[in-house]
Amino acid sequence: MNAPVAGPRLRRLTVADPEAAWARLGFLLTGSQIELGGVQLVLGATGRGIVGWAIEGLGGVREIDGLAVDPADRPALAPADRPAHPNRATGIDHVVLLTPAFDRTAAALEQAGLGLRRVTESRQGLRQGFRRVGPAILELVQAPDVERVHLWGLTVIVEDIDGLAERLGEDLTEVKPAVQPGRRIAALRRSAGLSPAVAFMDPPPAT
Repeated sequence: MNAPVAGPRLRRLTVADPEAAWARLGFLLTGSQIELGGVQLVLGATGRGIVGWAIEGLGGVREIDGLAVDPADRPALAPADRPAHPNRATGIDHVVLLTPAFDRTAAALEQAGLGLRRVTESRQGLRQGFRRVGPAILELVQAPDVERVHLWGLTVIVEDIDGLAERLGEDLTEVKPAVQPGRRIAALRRSAGLSPAVAFMDPPPAT
């Protein structure tokens, strides 16, 4: 069994979608909440997309480069109490944060205690930075065409991505190899009815 990851931990994402939209995709809801491997999705907020997040272990930080950080006031469920989703989702692999100013946001993350652990650059000169936040990975992506820092999307881990593809049909893109070796990924199309960008990925290979 892997040892718990020390440091700041993502606890909650607040999403401006109706509960029925996520239930239709095979997520089990408790009221307006979905539990995914130690992270709660809270649905039904005002706005569009992912409109809030809570991170435990930041020592009272409530804002990062203009993006509000909510108090992590809801304890995570113990693994034994976590629900079994009909779509066989088990957790969140990563959450994507878009920024028009990579260096500025990276510096703000560092100051908040979320310094990037790895940075890559594409052939087009766009950068991505990564760090683990407990059960998930925070991915910072340079996006010069956006106006502000915002949470853009998330990738959910599912045990059976082929079964999910059969379940969702045309609402899901073709399953293809992911950047991560030995893994596969597929993205939800807008026809699925969710407002944030959502993709699904199979678990990491056993080590």
